[in-house]
Amino acid sequence: MPRRRATAASAAITAGTALLALATSGCAIKPPQAWEKGALARPEMTMGGDVLGDRFAQHIYTSKENASGGNGVGGGGCGCN
Repeated sequence: MPRRRATAASAAITAGTALLALATSGCAIKPPQAWEKGALARPEMTMGGDVLGDRFAQHIYTSKENASGGNGVGGGGCGCN
């Protein structure tokens, strides 16, 4: 019986070591360069890249709330979103 516990303990240590090696292996990868990013490097992919779409969304928001200004602040309007 003691032999079986030692085998289980060594298997757990081996599995833990393999998991630790796998988890730390991703840290050595360097980030991609700008030319390697492809479509993600385009200005349209930024948070504020679509100016027309942002203005349209703001127009819809103010039309629903029946209020203008105070972007991102709750209150006002009918509340029937």
